[in-house]
Amino acid sequence: ERDGRWGVVMASSSSRSPSSSSAASSSSSPATAAYSPPYPSAARLSDSQCFPQYSASIKCLEENYLDKSKCQQQFDDYVECRKREREARLERNRSRSLFR
Repeated sequence: ERDGRWGVVMASSSSRSPSSSSAASSSSSPATAAYSPPYPSAARLSDSQCFPQYSASIKCLEENYLDKSKCQQQFDDYVECRKREREARLERNRSRSLFR
């Protein structure tokens, strides 16, 4: 079906079912099937050097019943890691020659 606002083609509800065939097929051959994340940014997140800090902040939220005030240290650690990661990426881009 086409969503008129954005022009996005969406799968019809009849093609989705609670017992999807992809889940059944992946359980039969877990070693041969490559994991594909549900959305592209999930792959980038798990490949990030800051994934441990991200995981720690999520775990803290889960353990503290979403009380953000108890997880401020984990949030700060993650933000600092992301800043370092961004600076390293910018430096790599600066050092690359535009004309080779």
